[in-house]
Amino acid sequence: MLVEALSINIVDAKGQSSYNVIMLMPLLAALHVITIVLWIGGVAFVTMIIFPLLLKMEDGLEKVMMFQRVENTFARHARYYAWTTAITGSILLYVTGQHTQLFTRSTVGVSIMIVVWTVYILVLTFEKKIFGIVFKDKNLDASRIFLRLSVFHWIVLGLSLTAVFAGVWTGHGGQF
Repeated sequence: MLVEALSINIVDAKGQSSYNVIMLMPLLAALHVITIVLWIGGVAFVTMIIFPLLLKMEDGLEKVMMFQRVENTFARHARYYAWTTAITGSILLYVTGQHTQLFTRSTVGVSIMIVVWTVYILVLTFEKKIFGIVFKDKNLDASRIFLRLSVFHWIVLGLSLTAVFAGVWTGHGGQF
């Protein structure tokens, strides 16, 4: 039913043969990729620009305040990106029939993407609780906290770039 909604029937010049052309596939794919570029680009910016700035700052309270301003602003965008990619990705998987092959060798790229997306959703969903735990003790050394958060961000960025690599690799004929 969804496939019919996303396609049109075209009859050739002789009127004998017809086939379905998925009209929204390029639009969905473009929206999906643009959203991921914005999302991972934001993670890269926070990881490679903001965290080094924070780690060089002396005042612990100033570090916390700057981090919360940047992270809260980006987190709002990241939630939108996460759900946009979930919706577009799910539709793309269903329409192409790849949903039946998830977590098999033929869909390694997509499977990695889904695992990384799940990590993001868990972090974004429980962000306030995580930060509540991390910043609970006011006597903790802010430099150590931000070093740990920086390492975590590097891990998440690495996973994200691995997912992009695997998706592009498998999407263009590469095999694992």
